[in-house]
Amino acid sequence: MSKLAIFGGKAVRTKLFDPYNTIGVEERKAVDEVLKSGVLSKYLGSWHPDFFGGPKVQEHEKLWSEKVGVKHSISVNSNTSGLITAMGAIGIKPGDEVIVSPFSMSASAIAPIFWGGVPVFVDIDETNFCISPKSIEKRITERTKAILVVHIFGHSAQMDEIMEIANRKGLYVVEDVAQAPSGMYKGRHLGSIGHLGIFSLNYHKHIHTGEGGIITTNDNRLAERCQLIRNHGETVVEAKGVDEIDNIFGFNFRMTEIESAIGIEQLKKLDVLVEQRIKNAEYLSSNLQSIPYFDVCIPPTYVKHNYYQQPIRYFADKNQGLHRDKYLKAISAEIPSSVMREKDPLIAGGYVKPLYLQPIYQKKAFNLYNYNPNNLNYAKGICPVVEKMHYHELITHEFMRPSMSKSDLDQVIEAFFKVDKYMDEIIARQDEL
Repeated sequence: MSKLAIFGGKAVRTKLFDPYNTIGVEERKAVDEVLKSGVLSKYLGSWHPDFFGGPKVQEHEKLWSEKVGVKHSISVNSNTSGLITAMGAIGIKPGDEVIVSPFSMSASAIAPIFWGGVPVFVDIDETNFCISPKSIEKRITERTKAILVVHIFGHSAQMDEIMEIANRKGLYVVEDVAQAPSGMYKGRHLGSIGHLGIFSLNYHKHIHTGEGGIITTNDNRLAERCQLIRNHGETVVEAKGVDEIDNIFGFNFRMTEIESAIGIEQLKKLDVLVEQRIKNAEYLSSNLQSIPYFDVCIPPTYVKHNYYQQPIRYFADKNQGLHRDKYLKAISAEIPSSVMREKDPLIAGGYVKPLYLQPIYQKKAFNLYNYNPNNLNYAKGICPVVEKMHYHELITHEFMRPSMSKSDLDQVIEAFFKVDKYMDEIIARQDEL
């Protein structure tokens, strides 16, 4: 009988891994204090001291500014809201083009469309999976207004090159830091390098408030515009004496006192949680880098990678032509999922399907006003690197989460080497996979 679980053998592990849960007694105590106060939200949609929210909201924002090293933080109810707010704040208008990544959560590219902007997809770098400066240069036109950079998986984009392009061309840079809180690039916090940074506090991020987001900036003008867009700015501009009122209307993107109370406690834990992710990822990398068909993607020393997920590049041509997806079936059979994710393995091929291949782009199912839809190129093949990574090479996993013990990690490593040991059988029976 085969030793491999995929062919009926005994798996390396059958017990589900422990869940990743950052909520503890501190958060419960903080929420209870808010509940006792009776003030669950204190915003007023008019020019008043409470226009900026309640005491927990403002304390939370102050702590984020200190953490990231910026002058202003503006809390919102999601990263998506933050991205939409940022696009409005920088003045995106119908027909303006925004350079975006096709290898990200959909909101990263949808945000410009809310203001009539045009998402222009560019290819990614093979080493960090973020948008490539060379690809950005090729897609800039007279309509380009901004570059929306996604620090994917927790790895920084090449920000020096991107900021040089932006400064030379007069473009805004918005950093999507959803997957990279406390990430660093050459000693600078991600979210402090571009004109605006957007963080996520969604429940499956490093830390969370259930749902929520934070906008960061050193620009006084952009901070004010974000605050206005967040909270019914159209009712405030007259009393506040704001003259620049384009894009200032109608949203309620406010974070509550409860979420902010949770966020304050979660932020205190961020550094410890990230350091454990880094430690676990380095342990896995040091053990798996000897597998000849792997590149464990060790980041450069000037980047602090915080491992929302850990990427590995898989090369079929170095493994007798076995496709990545068949290889992953063998791995997944040896190691289970985790509690709360019983149906989904903690390892997968690729990331998201390139965004431009989604139906909304293929059918051009949005109104871009004064823009010729024939100029929109969302054809398969426009970003060959991202397609190669998603469909063929990239493996992403979450085995480096802080909830994983050393014995858990050792079983993960054992599974990889077990599959490698019996690779000849997998090759011979790959038609069964």
